[in-house]
Amino acid sequence: MNLKFSYKIFFDCNCISLLDRSRRMTTLLILLFLPLISIGQIEICDNGLDDDNDNAIDLNDTDCSCLIVEPISLIPNPSFEDMNCCPDDRSQLDCAALWIQASEPTTDYIHSCDWYGWDDFPPPQPFPDGEGIMGFRDGRVRNNNDAEPFWKEYAGACLLSPLKKDTAYRFQFDVGFVDPQKSPPIYITFFGTSDCVNLPFGIGDNAFGCPANSSDWIKLGEVRVNGNEGNKWVNTNLEITPDEDIYAIAIGPSCTPISSPISIYYFFDNLLLSDLESFQLEIKEEEHPCSNDYKLSVPFNPEFDYQWYRSGIALVGEVFSKLTKNYGEGSYQVRILNEESCRVSASFEYAIPEFVEVQSVSICQGDIYTFGALEISAEGIYLDTFKNENNCDRIVTLDISFIGAKYDTTEASILEGESYIIEDYSFEKEGEHELRLTSSLDCDSLVLLKLTTFNIYFPNVFSPNQDGVNDTFGTIGNDDKIRSVEISIYNRWGDLLFSGEEWDGGESDSGVYVYAAKLNFDYGISKTFFGSVTILK
Repeated sequence: MNLKFSYKIFFDCNCISLLDRSRRMTTLLILLFLPLISIGQIEICDNGLDDDNDNAIDLNDTDCSCLIVEPISLIPNPSFEDMNCCPDDRSQLDCAALWIQASEPTTDYIHSCDWYGWDDFPPPQPFPDGEGIMGFRDGRVRNNNDAEPFWKEYAGACLLSPLKKDTAYRFQFDVGFVDPQKSPPIYITFFGTSDCVNLPFGIGDNAFGCPANSSDWIKLGEVRVNGNEGNKWVNTNLEITPDEDIYAIAIGPSCTPISSPISIYYFFDNLLLSDLESFQLEIKEEEHPCSNDYKLSVPFNPEFDYQWYRSGIALVGEVFSKLTKNYGEGSYQVRILNEESCRVSASFEYAIPEFVEVQSVSICQGDIYTFGALEISAEGIYLDTFKNENNCDRIVTLDISFIGAKYDTTEASILEGESYIIEDYSFEKEGEHELRLTSSLDCDSLVLLKLTTFNIYFPNVFSPNQDGVNDTFGTIGNDDKIRSVEISIYNRWGDLLFSGEEWDGGESDSGVYVYAAKLNFDYGISKTFFGSVTILK
């Protein structure tokens, strides 16, 4: 016969420690049910053993079922993930499912599907939860005009179930900051109303201010949040006990008018609103996940007996609100017992993050590059793992190449008789020239220069008679080598008759004229040519 029992044991003694209470409970259970345990009929839920031989240990055994407790937000779509549409500009909170633009001044819906927010107010990355967030202003300055201190932007929602009168709740959320000037410290304020029909409020009045300026709304609570240096998210919370049932909420800045020479802006994400009791088993991290001192904890209550589990199996001796050491990666839960119930937290997944990085490095041929414990003297791809400032693994792939290992080929063309200058070298003759240069890294670099020369010609006679032959005066040949040209034409008395790229003779009579032609070449040299040209009409 396979007997399975559920039971409650009560202690009414305040003179023993939590550890003693837990040990006494376990000892008493063993003494009471030792005969049944010996024949494999009942599972003890906190010893890490398969007592009833059914291949299920502790919380993995249905004998050890307890009510799983976790905060579930009464605010719909708490992380702005569900969408009616993808926002592509400001003032589109209606794209976030179940959210209501509460105030006449409009909040912004920001989502990675398209719109990442204002250029002047970039949100800190990554977002705390998912791909959507909400942005709002507290005071506005528009087009460099006077400040609008009553410009206050709020988002609202009808709750999934009402906040009950005289019941304690916690509102936990993340606030995003741009920088210390655009996002100074702020009092985030939480408002409530007894009827959803009161959303939105202040219709048609941009200067209405906070919801509490209406008799339909009350302030439930506020908390001061400081982003310090900015470009970060800050997780915070406030606790409330409403004096009446609340069916809808609005969140945003405080009621105090803000006078600032610039617009003030913030972000919201991950808005968790639940009864306070639900948070008593919310597992929190202490220290960075890569730290050797990383531990998990839950809020302490002297009325509770605690037991921690990893992958559903009891961590024997871990009977306090905080783990005594780091047991490594895995799925963690904590059970609490009191005189009224047995409850277990939702699973908390602990995974040590890894960071992957790719580096490309160029060094001089013959040099040595130090990479961890390696002294690298050959081109190639190398892999090693390092620790970052938080003691996390940083996996680095290194691509090493040498400067000067191969020829770099440079082609150039110069006017015949001129010189091509490259660093300390000068070349006049056509042909291929080898040279060794020093790079910015002080490496020797081999360069093969392929040099050609060209000439520029000017006609000495032209006939501007519109017959399509020699009608204009300008350069002849190699136009592709010329960046710009400016020709000046003078008569025999030195008067300037024309300045431009090409002369059509204008109204000039037949005769001899003097020219000066300034040419700028593609290889960076300028040269002025002088001569005379004869017009035949």
